[in-house]
Parts: sequence; C-alpha cells; structure tokens
Amino acid sequence: MAQQTLSYGKPGEPVKLVVGYQPYYTESWSGVVMRGKKFYEKYLPKGSEVEFQIGLQGSIIVNNMLAGKQHIGYMGDMPAIVSTTKQNVGDVRIVAVLGLGFDQCNIFLARKDAPNFSSPTEALKWLNGKQVAVPKGSCTDRFAQAVFKKVGIQPAAYLNQNIEVITSGFRAGKLDAAVIWEPTASRIVEEGLARRVASGFSVNENDGGFMAMRADLIEQRPDVVKAWLNAELDAQQFLADPKNAKEIIDMAMQQTTGFPREAMARALYGAYPDQGGAQKRFTLPYAFTPEAMNLITKATEFLHEIKTINVNKLRPEAVMPQFTQDILKQRGLTAPIGSVPVLSSDQLAQVSK
Repeated sequence: MAQQTLSYGKPGEPVKLVVGYQPYYTESWSGVVMRGKKFYEKYLPKGSEVEFQIGLQGSIIVNNMLAGKQHIGYMGDMPAIVSTTKQNVGDVRIVAVLGLGFDQCNIFLARKDAPNFSSPTEALKWLNGKQVAVPKGSCTDRFAQAVFKKVGIQPAAYLNQNIEVITSGFRAGKLDAAVIWEPTASRIVEEGLARRVASGFSVNENDGGFMAMRADLIEQRPDVVKAWLNAELDAQQFLADPKNAKEIIDMAMQQTTGFPREAMARALYGAYPDQGGAQKRFTLPYAFTPEAMNLITKATEFLHEIKTINVNKLRPEAVMPQFTQDILKQRGLTAPIGSVPVLSSDQLAQVSK
C-alpha cells in the first residue's frame, strides 16, 4: 500500500471529514458526545460535512486512517501508538488525549465458576496455565502482556478473539479468563457470564484513549484541526459534568446495539471493589499531561519489546501537543480539564432508567 496524500481544500473552505470512533469503548466516549451534540458545527467552516464511522476496536480505525478512508480517529493507547509508526503506509499523528484511567481498558474477567479469590493478585496468579483471550492489537493486549510479565504468569493459551467470540466463549464455558474494555466488561458481568476479578488498579497499570489525525489534514487545514479540537474540548467538558449523565447514556444507547442500559451506566459511572475507593472513573486530560506522556513512552517501549512495533521511541512529530496547549491557553483552562465521577448507587439507578 503506497502512501497517498489526500486533498482537503484550502483553509476556510467547507471540508468533508470521516471520523472513526468507538462507541463500544467508554474511555473514548467524547466521540459519542461529539456525534450526538454536534459541537463541531460551531467551529468548522459553514457547509462542512462530517461522517462518523463505528470501529469495534481501534486497529480497524488505524487501518482506515492509514488507507485514507478516515481522517480523524478515536482509539485506545496501543492502536494510537501503532498508527504513528506506519509512515511508509500513511502518516498519522496523535493530537489529543481522550481519557486516562486504570480500568477502562484494563479489566480481567474470569469465568463465573472461578474460585472466590481473596485478592486481585490471587486472581491474576490463578491465570497461570489457563485459557486467556484478548482482542490482539487492542489496548487490552498491551495490558494483558504487561501484567503477565509483571506477575510472572504463563497462560496455557493466549488467544486472539474479538469481543463477540469472547462473549460466546464465556457463555459456552470454553474460556477461563479474558481482558476486555468497557462497556463490554460491564455487559458480560451484568449477563452473569463472567466475574470481574482484577484491573489496572490492581497492578498500577494505566490505560488511555487518544485522538489521532492524518498528517495531510494537519498540514493543509490547521483551521480544521483547531476547529475539531475546540469542539472536542466542549465534548470532554460535557462528559465531565454529572448533570449530563442521563443524556450521555441516552446517546451511547442510540449509537450502539446489544447493550443493556444498566451495563452502559455502570461502565461509565460504576464503582468496583478493585478500584480501591477511587472517586473518578477516569480523568479527561485533553492535553498531553506528564501522565499521558509517561503512558505513551512506557507503552511504546513495551510494544517494541514484544515486537509489535519496530521502534522503542516515537519520532518527535508523532505526538503533536501544540494544538491542545494553544486552545487551553486561549480558553483560560489547564489540563486535566475534568474527570468522569463515580456515581452513588442511587444516582446510578436514576441514570439506568
């Protein structure tokens, strides 16, 4: 696949954008808000058109961006990093941070008849010699392999399965464990197919969501980049406000299929024992905070170590922090711009209705 340069018109002209996003990944739900509220209409040149395309996992969005079929992508940490290392196919850059947490991507589920573990550490050690599945190439893949290394686990099989196959594997009793992201993790637990036994909180491994853009868009249309990122800031602020909880879950339900409302609400706002009493589901950095940069650095080194990418450090232009920095400055804000709170069980019940 030879690299191609797309044409987006001149600054100020209407633009046609195709946006890949993941309503099935809670940490990138600013994309759900963006599609539902159309904040971009306030900032893009008049007459612009935006098409949203759903990706079931970030690697699908990466492939579409590299092929020039999508121009902006909402994705987890691993696909975002990988996307910037394929510049011989397509030049993609990371331009904003969607969210940082410990249990949006990083959730271990065990089969429902697994032993009652006294701690998440005990649960992780139980995985030794077991059948474990993840969607490879996703943020869960990076997390699972990091945990296996950290805790010294050797599964009998480490299977590459998508979220549908994992769900049916638990249903049929063929899987011992899986690492899965929200809201699928909450749905599988709600359906009684598996139990949540550990997360990134258990091993101090964080996860993240990032926004990527094609370099030809950034080069030709800095006005569009700024417009989209201004709208993204509005979307993250909307996501951070608990007063919007019901409306956010309404939008998530409209943009997905096969998920009970309770699972969607719990995925975004629920509390779990392994969270260690955390009152935030995840933070909304928007810009590249030290935590976000540390995650990118650490994840890049790890992905090189496991031979997923061929560099141990991203090229300097792979991450472009200047746009979000400038917008925060113009709007008198600092990063992180907010966080998604844990709601009380009463509040959660209200949002789930």
